Amino acid sequence: MIEVQHLTKRYGKYVALDGVSFSVDPGEVVGFLGPNGAGKSTTMRILTTFMAATSGMARVGGNCVFEQPDRVRERIGYMPENNPLPQDLRVADYLNFRAELKRLTKRETAERVTEVLEQCYITDVANRFISQLSRGYRQRIGMADALLAKPELIVLDEPTSGLDPNQVRSVRRLIRGLAGKHTVLISSHILSEIEMTCDRVVILHKGRLLASGALNELMARINATVTTEVQASLPEVHQWAANLSLGQAEVASQPNGYVRCQFTAGAAGDTREKIYAAASERGWPLRELSRQAPSLEDLFVSLTHGKGDSQ
Repeated sequence: MIEVQHLTKRYGKYVALDGVSFSVDPGEVVGFLGPNGAGKSTTMRILTTFMAATSGMARVGGNCVFEQPDRVRERIGYMPENNPLPQDLRVADYLNFRAELKRLTKRETAERVTEVLEQCYITDVANRFISQLSRGYRQRIGMADALLAKPELIVLDEPTSGLDPNQVRSVRRLIRGLAGKHTVLISSHILSEIEMTCDRVVILHKGRLLASGALNELMARINATVTTEVQASLPEVHQWAANLSLGQAEVASQPNGYVRCQFTAGAAGDTREKIYAAASERGWPLRELSRQAPSLEDLFVSLTHGKGDSQ
């Protein structure tokens, strides 16, 4: 559905995108993430034909975004960051107006406005002025607008930015409901939201592509963390952790004479049996032994570590 090759965007000497390449298959929900200044919004604007690239190629549904922008726009529903909406219109009137701009017939407009009001859980506010609604409702109105013309590709730029936890959950449920029926590209710097919403991710940092692929495959590159708490002296646990040779170990004192030891194991797999046996051999009381799977944040930190501070 999306094919990007060697995409570059320069503003004078500043390089916003530096040879980025990735692809998105039909029906996928893909997270497009990175810190502020990574190049996410720039890429979004290029894909949605709002901005030209300096060089490279980008296609949506086989259509070149530079040579066939009208065809690309027909296939895209776009909700930009901050989602600007007219405050003096009622919700239904706004969606009817947007449907007219998208060249839907009167019959299609009546059907689609009703459908997207229900799909985005905003039927109850259809006759209210947009100015009276919360940010969560406004985000869902923006998504309803993006869905009106049944686009093949839906592009959402920071859809949960500024929302409270209940509003975030509602938008997340809505996005997951689009999977399979539409291709969805979500730009965000909120890693936990991408992890809960998307099956694949594209990660940018300072205008360059760091990783692209299935979330579970990328996570497999990251080491799990095993944490234990044993009752022993700090120097003893330091030496014990070093002798175990399970990778990097962080040791810290805890109340009541316990010491917390956190191992980041390399290719050793699940090391809990070895840790338990080693502690039991010394006769140390053990009150915690747990394994934490890596998160998307762990993946992102591992990829960006040593590449400069995020902007």
